[in-house]
Amino acid sequence: MTVIEERAAGLGRGVVAATTRDVRAHRRRRRLAFLRPTYWAPFAVMLVVVAAGWHLGAERMPYLLPPLSDVFGVLRDEPGYFVENSWVTLREALIGLGIGFAVAFLLAILISEVPVARRAIMPIAVVLNVTPLVAIAPALVVAFGFGAAPKLILTSLICFFPILINTAVGLRSVPKQVLQVFQTMDASRWEVLRHIRIPGSLPYVFAALQIVFPLSVIGAVVAELSAAGSSAGLGTTIQVATSMNRLSMVWAAIFVLALMGSLLLLFATVVERKVLHWHESKQSDS
Repeated sequence: MTVIEERAAGLGRGVVAATTRDVRAHRRRRRLAFLRPTYWAPFAVMLVVVAAGWHLGAERMPYLLPPLSDVFGVLRDEPGYFVENSWVTLREALIGLGIGFAVAFLLAILISEVPVARRAIMPIAVVLNVTPLVAIAPALVVAFGFGAAPKLILTSLICFFPILINTAVGLRSVPKQVLQVFQTMDASRWEVLRHIRIPGSLPYVFAALQIVFPLSVIGAVVAELSAAGSSAGLGTTIQVATSMNRLSMVWAAIFVLALMGSLLLLFATVVERKVLHWHESKQSDS
């Protein structure tokens, strides 16, 4: 190794070490940021404002808003009941999301690679998206019975379109210069898809997931409310509590659903930051 090569290697090691130190220092600063009042105080103030508004609304409209103490009292007195029904709804949401994601992702690859398939599939997908899916729930019950199948199908259909559109756009958003480089290397379509199109579409895919993770919970609840034969789940809990005029239980189930959707959104965001740490959008956020 020449003197120049040794100096270049030493300079490279120094740059890598400096970069590593900068990354570690940045991570420490981000951890400490959670402790600053400017980070958590706005949310805490907003919670106080919402609680005060809820208290006033409960006093003036008791037929619409129960006192928060009653809502949290229901959650405190029947935790096992809500955990059991939450698990049923969460399972339906995640399985339905998984089915919808797999079908939409494969179809997105197909329509991005085969123009004829795009002209055939996209009109049907658009029609399916604008169709009120609640209206077809009874037909699904007639076709598939009173089990979990109608609920999973409804949840999958609700999550299907955002994943299809975002993934298709991401697969087709590769810069022409990059494609030209791979063409000069005689790369096959599979190699371009594997090494360029799919990695380049990940920001679009995660953007879709941040939408459909909470949306899957909504889809599962809508399916439980509209598909007959549900014996468990938070949608069924809301339906039964409404028929019994238990307003506090209705809002307790709604609170649990809101918490579930928020946690799913947080999960999608954390996974996105871990997977797309290399992307320029995440670097600009940091």
